[in-house]
Amino acid sequence: MSQFEEDDGEIVDGLPVVADPRVIEPAARPLVPARQAAALAATGFMAGAATVAVVQRRRSRVSRRRRKSGIGEIVASNSFLVDVHLLKRS
Repeated sequence: MSQFEEDDGEIVDGLPVVADPRVIEPAARPLVPARQAAALAATGFMAGAATVAVVQRRRSRVSRRRRKSGIGEIVASNSFLVDVHLLKRS
C-alpha cells in the first residue's frame, strides 16, 4: 500500500465505558498543613507586590519619556486600551 492510498480506518460506536465503583478513603492527615499554607500565602503576596512595583516603575519611566517629547504641551491624558493625549495648540 502506498502512502497516498486511504485506509478504511477504525469504526467507533461511541458508547461510554463505565468503570467499577470504588470507595474513596479519607486522607490520614490534613492535605495542607498550616505552615505550608502560610508560606504559600506569603509567597503569593510578595510576588504580587513585586509585580506592582515593576509596573509602577515602568509607567513612571514611560511618562518621563513622553514629557521630553517635542510634540507639544500635554494638557490632559486618559488611558484606555491606548493612551489618548490632548495637545495645546500654540
